[in-house]
Amino acid sequence: MSEQTTDVVRAAFRYYRAQDRDAAFDLYADDFSFTSPRDDHIDKAAFFERCFPTAQRLTEQRLLHVTPADRELVLVLYEYGLATGGRYRNMEAIRVRDGLIREVQVFFGGAV
Repeated sequence: MSEQTTDVVRAAFRYYRAQDRDAAFDLYADDFSFTSPRDDHIDKAAFFERCFPTAQRLTEQRLLHVTPADRELVLVLYEYGLATGGRYRNMEAIRVRDGLIREVQVFFGGAV
């Protein structure tokens, strides 16, 4: 089960970077919830309107760790560079059930 959940998470990050909205959309459950320091439990529609189209801000994004924490929860530590300069790290807790992403919680890190 954990290999399947990490595969789904890795695919979501790939589709985000490629801005393949159609492929990504199918990975997210209809009752999906996204939370970050800037967003409080927004739904799937708001996530794809506000957050998904932001990949152009990045010059690079490297997944440092994609680690299953239990049957549904995957923890992801990644590093990215911004087009405006600077490198940062964030952590995400992503809940995957029945092959679909149900919830993402983003924790912003600092400059690297």
